[in-house]
Amino acid sequence: MTALSVIDDTAWHPLVDGCPPPWACGWGQDRRGVFVEFGVDEVVQRLRWIPPGRFMMGSPEDEPGRYDDEGPLHQVTIACGFWLFDTPCTQGLWRAVMGYNPSRFKSPDRPVENVSWNDLQTFLARINQRIPGLDLILPSEAQWEYACRAGTDTALYTGAIEVLGERNAPALDPIAWYAGNSGVDFDLPEGQNSKGWPDKQYPHEKAGTRPVGLKRHNPWGLHDMLGNVWEWCADEWHDSYEGAPTDGQPWTASTNPGADRVIRGGSWSDDARVVRAAYRGGYHSDNLYVGLGFRCARVQG
Repeated sequence: MTALSVIDDTAWHPLVDGCPPPWACGWGQDRRGVFVEFGVDEVVQRLRWIPPGRFMMGSPEDEPGRYDDEGPLHQVTIACGFWLFDTPCTQGLWRAVMGYNPSRFKSPDRPVENVSWNDLQTFLARINQRIPGLDLILPSEAQWEYACRAGTDTALYTGAIEVLGERNAPALDPIAWYAGNSGVDFDLPEGQNSKGWPDKQYPHEKAGTRPVGLKRHNPWGLHDMLGNVWEWCADEWHDSYEGAPTDGQPWTASTNPGADRVIRGGSWSDDARVVRAAYRGGYHSDNLYVGLGFRCARVQG
């Protein structure tokens, strides 16, 4: 069964006249859809086209691991298609734009972490000034979940989740780095000590983030939507969907830099029940965490 109803946009192509926009350094189309790429110095980032459509946001009451703040289940219409990074923002791209790397688990192909929501506003301003017309933003919470699900209505975009133990859900292994598998053959000396983590899917002694794109992508070509690092969204935090927008726009009353903001997707250090398409969390705009990064969107008007 599918939760997605794609709005018919066959009369036009997300690339004007089938050509890439001026800010793009490459583009193409494969069985997962259309993509474009831009570059900053030697770093190239790909964005995937997310078509407009409707979906049911949240989780049903009988979903394993569900929390009450994932409801009520409600229909959302994404009227405008948008572009979304196909991976979390890497340390390489962050450094190219910002000139430094705040991450604990350092390597250019790993996701940047230890960045606050407020830090991201500086990143967005700088990259958009550097590449006119790029116009990157943070996705709304609804856009994020819609893109993560990619036409599915199950706990994972590959199907249901069975939680065998706190850190043991075999269905996560092919698609996500989480506490049950993130330490398997971990390759950095500064990994987090994970010896004492109980109930792991696999034995491991140190863990952390992993290079982006190693796990299976979702049907729209997006990697690491679940696990590896949490991802900031534009919305202020609300503890339920009562009164939430149904048009996919960010649910935010202000640009208050001190507000709690929504984070989605779970991370390398999280339990299995957290790493689901519907799970949501809130974090203060100034806070930093070694399991928290982001990916950018670009709305196509």
